[in-house]
Amino acid sequence: MTATLNRPEGPEETESERPDWAQLVVCAVMVVVGVFLIVDAMSLTAEFAKVDPVGPKLFPLVIGIGLLVCSVLLAIATWRGKKGTPDDGEDIDTSAPADWKTVGLLVLLFVATIALVDVLGWVIVGAALFGGAATILGNRHWVRNLAIGLALSLISFYAFYVGLGIPLSAGILDGIL
Repeated sequence: MTATLNRPEGPEETESERPDWAQLVVCAVMVVVGVFLIVDAMSLTAEFAKVDPVGPKLFPLVIGIGLLVCSVLLAIATWRGKKGTPDDGEDIDTSAPADWKTVGLLVLLFVATIALVDVLGWVIVGAALFGGAATILGNRHWVRNLAIGLALSLISFYAFYVGLGIPLSAGILDGIL
């Protein structure tokens, strides 16, 4: 007599035993960003933020180390077969296709912000960023969006400059602000 084992026919691994490669890619991205933050933080100097008792290195180091720890924990959980539960989509239709036009416009807005912040200054670019994002995401009152964006960018400009002693780019408004 020979004993037979109850094995499923077909591939050796079942679906639940395979690692979730998407989660492992997230782990890799977290490692890259964490290492970048740590390396970049080590090169920071306290040139203009002399009022800060801990210096500019603390927060990027904490976030970088936290990312590395979380990526290792997620990788271990992923290799052990743990998977997140799929989102039921509380108030969204999960069967609807992605809105790539909105995503593309937001990416374009962020890239324009990065490219123009030194030239135009934070107040102008920040107003365009806040107002533009609200408009792209569906608010049709674009004049109000820009007004609120201008208020937010002015408040954040002076909060950084007066409150933290960190000057943001004034751009073409240098001497006016």
